[in-house]
Amino acid sequence: MNNSIEWDILKRKSVSKYFLSDSARNRELAIALANADFEFVLSSPETKVALSTTPHLWDGLDISATHPKLHTSIDPSTKLIVAIALLHSFVQVNWTGPELSFSLLEALNAPSTSIQDLDNAALPYLTLQGEPAYHLSQHPILFLLAKRLLLSLSNDQLPTLPLWHLRLHLIHLSLLDEPVSQPQALLESIKTLLQHPFVQTDQDLIAQIHLELGLLHYSLGTDKIANQEFLAAAKHSGLEFELTGALGKKTKYQITAYSQLVLLAESRQREEGDNAENWESDGKKEENILPDTLPLNDDTLLEETAFTKVTSDNTSTCRLAYLDPANQPPLHPLDQSLLLSFCLSQSNDSPSSGLTAQQMMPFLTRVIQHPRNWSVHTTALLLRSRLESSRSRTVERSCLQLQALIEQMPTSDSEPKERLKYFHQLPLPSKWEMEKELAKRFMTIGVIRSSLEIFTKLEMWEDAVLCLQKMDREEEAECIVKDLLAGKKVESELVPTLGRASLSEPRKSKLTAAREGKLTCLLGDLVLGAQSASHDPTSARAAAIDCYNRAWKISGQTSSRAMRSLASLYMGTQDYEEAISCFQAALQINPLYGRVWFTLGVAFVKLERWKEARDAFQKQVSVDEDDAEGWNNLAAVYLRLGEEGLPKDQPPPPVSFENKLLAFRALRQGLRFAYKNWRMWQNYMIVAIDVGELSESARAMTRVVEELGSHKLVAVDFDVLDKLVDSVTRDDFALSKDETQKVFPKTSNEGFGLLPIVERLFDMVIFPRISDSPRIWRSHARLLRWKEDWQGAIDDYLRAWRCGPVQDESVERDVGVWREALEELEDLVAVLSVLGPKAKAAQEKEDGKKKGDWKFQAKGLVRTFMGRTRESFEGEKDWDRLRELMEELKKSD
Repeated sequence: MNNSIEWDILKRKSVSKYFLSDSARNRELAIALANADFEFVLSSPETKVALSTTPHLWDGLDISATHPKLHTSIDPSTKLIVAIALLHSFVQVNWTGPELSFSLLEALNAPSTSIQDLDNAALPYLTLQGEPAYHLSQHPILFLLAKRLLLSLSNDQLPTLPLWHLRLHLIHLSLLDEPVSQPQALLESIKTLLQHPFVQTDQDLIAQIHLELGLLHYSLGTDKIANQEFLAAAKHSGLEFELTGALGKKTKYQITAYSQLVLLAESRQREEGDNAENWESDGKKEENILPDTLPLNDDTLLEETAFTKVTSDNTSTCRLAYLDPANQPPLHPLDQSLLLSFCLSQSNDSPSSGLTAQQMMPFLTRVIQHPRNWSVHTTALLLRSRLESSRSRTVERSCLQLQALIEQMPTSDSEPKERLKYFHQLPLPSKWEMEKELAKRFMTIGVIRSSLEIFTKLEMWEDAVLCLQKMDREEEAECIVKDLLAGKKVESELVPTLGRASLSEPRKSKLTAAREGKLTCLLGDLVLGAQSASHDPTSARAAAIDCYNRAWKISGQTSSRAMRSLASLYMGTQDYEEAISCFQAALQINPLYGRVWFTLGVAFVKLERWKEARDAFQKQVSVDEDDAEGWNNLAAVYLRLGEEGLPKDQPPPPVSFENKLLAFRALRQGLRFAYKNWRMWQNYMIVAIDVGELSESARAMTRVVEELGSHKLVAVDFDVLDKLVDSVTRDDFALSKDETQKVFPKTSNEGFGLLPIVERLFDMVIFPRISDSPRIWRSHARLLRWKEDWQGAIDDYLRAWRCGPVQDESVERDVGVWREALEELEDLVAVLSVLGPKAKAAQEKEDGKKKGDWKFQAKGLVRTFMGRTRESFEGEKDWDRLRELMEELKKSD
């Protein structure tokens, strides 16, 4: 069915008047939906039919027996309108405000019960994969009915339905404390929707879908995939933007203009202009009232960067250089939403995963400069307040701005339809999440009592307990949790301004199993963190285990947190079998906890169950791709796979090339997120040698030396360095001297292809930092010897001698060290006897002058060594070897 109304609803365009497939009544309902007139939609006869004819809609809500049963059929598009009205009503009361102006009880046609009873009955059904929904969310019955209505519809009848399922899932995730995985079928259906001919003809709709997909991936913690979706959305929207520099001033007393970061951005020209977004209304022009942007009021910083006037620059490589940074054109609200999406991961410090925090402010400034929509502007101000919370000069505005945004939610200063227009394309938090964020902001600046007051009002007991612990009131925190679980009325003078405020009414019957389980887990945490636990850790651990087991039972074995907490305790007591069992139960419920997969892998490693450890670490890095430690452990496990099941007294078999290659790839992936981790680079260097990636091994050694500097004992692996030189010297150097035949390296991992890499390793990396290692000089001498640089090789061998025995004072006292030095001296003289004549001939050929003899230099080395050690070792039998060596040198003159 190509229903025009469902596409018009999705695209926020005027409802088409001339489609025979759409009834006039549906068109009327759609216009009311677009104008956020939910009372009209939900009070309509069509809504009564939808609520009474949809199977299983009222299951578990205890009113099915009294709800009237109608036998009239209803069009799928009409049911979709009703579902969206329910969903957006829920969004209005919990996200955008203001409160609903009509009676929900009458609209839902359920006169035999109260709306509170309906909400209480609906709340348990919003638990998802063991994660409870926020218990103080307003009117959860609206969300539950919307969800059940949408799930009762078919994609075959309504091709836009997958996007509404996506929006439904995103809102559901916002109700939970922790994210849960999305159904895979949802992503597949969105891919199908993107290929729909109607979607393919609308750039903004494609951009909108990619943007909402990105918000889903962001909420699940996969920032890199989210960033890819955001970039795809910008591409399809036609938004052009570029982060560049422009001369400007940031302070009031700045005289000279310096280069400042600025975002140049421009929306594409839309054929129908902004009017394309307006639905039919009563013809009145509405005033667009927006949230207040609080001034900075700083004595030094300007309110915004003052850019100098732009002059024409034909040499600029910036494609948007014609835009004036101080006077850019307004952006389309969808494009503003896109720019805001790039500023979500404010803790990101890896450019490969998106913008860094330092780059985000120009994006936010670009959006705040031209407010176009209430929700977009609110989100921009919220993101700016987060960025400003870490700077001393802006932290005050950060708190005040966040408080102002919370206070303007319930007001009616702007129309609900204006607030809802771009809600699904924005990461706008719920009312309680914004208040929670304000409370945490207060905690960072030390205003603990105000934080406690907010957490108490929100009944976020885990955070309230943290406040009490910071105030050294742990016993009181434990009493609160116990009384909540017992359903008692708790009164306490937690905050003087509250007086004897009621923290919790008798609500035992209202506690869902999931929430009761969460509170029981919190009680276990408090038992472990109490001061008494330090005096009797065994009893505290036993009491905590009892709490977690009770939470698991209360929740109906759906509390992932209970199992995670139990597993952590068992890991602490090295009871790895029990820990593994608990971790697996937790991950069976919610597999999105990367650190749980990681710790499960560690437990398997402790038991030497390598294959299961491999599977656990593979899962972990698929959930948290940026965890370098997980990649490193995965590589280590690959190298131990062949040891599983072997007796302890049996030596391990050689590691297969396939497993070495897998370890190499895992380390390479992990190093993208741990560029400064020298231990990982060291592991990578050794594994790269084993798989034949010698150029990568040389690069890894470069990073190790750069990180460790002059610590030569750990910075340079001499065996690896020797293997690199060996690989180069396998080629015949004579080929490079044949002028008739040019040498073309086949690979950069051996011979002439590896030569420049190894030379750069020596000359640019090692020698500027480490110049006193005999073995490094001998390795370099072998390389020069292969290149037929005879004099250079001799010089390196001599440097190795000077860095070794010449500087070692124990040569004069320790007979063992003296014998080793004697052998080294004999080798050095032998090298001089071979390379000396060649060096002499080469130099005489080049200069045409007779050069000095190598024998003089060799005799000087022997004579000096004998003089230095004569007093200590002249009586040793090996002293005769020195005399014989000197005699041979004299006879050869």
